[in-house]
Amino acid sequence: ICQKMETNKRKSIEKSKAPARTKLVFTAKLVLSLLIGYSFSRFESFYAEYPAINNIAYGLNTFLTASILISVGRFLMISWYNRRSRGNDRVRGSVDLGINQFAGILNAGFGILGIMLSLGINPKDFLTSITLVAMAIALLFKDYITNMISGLLIMFSDRFTIGDYIKIGEYDGKIVDITLSNIVIRNDDQDMVLIPNNAAFTLNIVNQTLENTRKMVIDFDLPLARSYRHDKLEALLLSELQKMNGEVVMDTVQFRLMTVNHQAVQFKLSFTLHSKAKTKKSKIRKSLLGIV
Repeated sequence: ICQKMETNKRKSIEKSKAPARTKLVFTAKLVLSLLIGYSFSRFESFYAEYPAINNIAYGLNTFLTASILISVGRFLMISWYNRRSRGNDRVRGSVDLGINQFAGILNAGFGILGIMLSLGINPKDFLTSITLVAMAIALLFKDYITNMISGLLIMFSDRFTIGDYIKIGEYDGKIVDITLSNIVIRNDDQDMVLIPNNAAFTLNIVNQTLENTRKMVIDFDLPLARSYRHDKLEALLLSELQKMNGEVVMDTVQFRLMTVNHQAVQFKLSFTLHSKAKTKKSKIRKSLLGIV
């Protein structure tokens, strides 16, 4: 438990640093864009004398301007969605992820445009001249492109989100990430399974989290020095659950030893609550973790 608390503390610190880095990068891009814009009017003769430098500055400024507008749009969209979905955390994580991924694609596109302008290439003429090549590339990477589009559709949908426990095809597990190419799930054996996004539209999916909101899953770690024998720990937890017989469906209780390493032992306890259970999940979780 101490190890898990330390891990969560480290993750929260990293998350708190992320907005600061984002603000710093945004400020740097804004300042650099303003400086380049000012230099165009202040050193016009210099740029006219050195067209190569002019192209580089123009390409860089085009990318920075677009990137700043994309960042502002991303922030406004996430803020609007978070206000709109306040009180419903089910889909927020995946939608935020989808907005960030879409912003990344736009940034990449304008980055390529900026490089072309820096090299003195007219984007319109370039695209016209490689139309046949672009079509061939689109055919070669058709599966990846459709997979990427499927990933964006998944992120903006409410079918499932990060943290849900799903069964898709022959695989089941907890969703830990959704990328532009794969749905990443962790199964009960702690294996990471990568499922192509296209599979979400061709295979049957059972969202056990959405279908069964009464199910509880408790993962916890115990240091080797404090870990019980597996059977004794199970008996201890079952004894505590028996006291909650009116809340817990005892026939659904499952207790598993997941992994053992040189520092700790990881366990998983799952069960279903009665439909008329009145005790909050947080209180049940606290009660069970308090005895281990």
